[in-house]
Amino acid sequence: MSDRRPYIVGLGGTTDPNSSSERALAAALEAAGDQGATTRLLTARELELPMFAPGVSERSEAARDFLAAVEAADGVIISTPAYHGSISGLLKNAIDYLEDLREAERPYLDGRPVGCIVCAYGWQGTGTALAALRAIIHSLRGWPTPLGVTINTSQGVFGDDGRVSDPDLGFRLGVLADQVTRFGHLREQAG
Repeated sequence: MSDRRPYIVGLGGTTDPNSSSERALAAALEAAGDQGATTRLLTARELELPMFAPGVSERSEAARDFLAAVEAADGVIISTPAYHGSISGLLKNAIDYLEDLREAERPYLDGRPVGCIVCAYGWQGTGTALAALRAIIHSLRGWPTPLGVTINTSQGVFGDDGRVSDPDLGFRLGVLADQVTRFGHLREQAG
């Protein structure tokens, strides 16, 4: 058995550095770190990649860095705003780049746990965006964690300091982080 800590990569947010989806992602990664994982946060600013073009072999440095991080990950946490009932286009474009991992030793998200977080100002879009994100993860051979966290940001769940202020949300993000970390650790030990 390896003593290596599981490596968890977080993807998401919006181009607004104070976005609720980025705050939630940071909180989940902090919880994963508290549970023994090594983490890396890739915010929307780091995921602003050229439009994915299948069959194009030349990739930007940012795209290569993104792909290397995901390929090395034992688990992933994705946080997205709910835009019109689905995930953001910026995040979907980044996820499309995972097609470049089809020939990798660990293709796509194969066998890796993926925690899903969806934020919206109201509940209407959170469920459909969560379902869309889980369907994408399944198509990339990943394992969506049993708990997906949906957040209604109109309910004041973040404090002025940007940190989670709602105890229930903090608990749910901790459970999601625990699922990704534990499953990622098991995956890492089996690999």
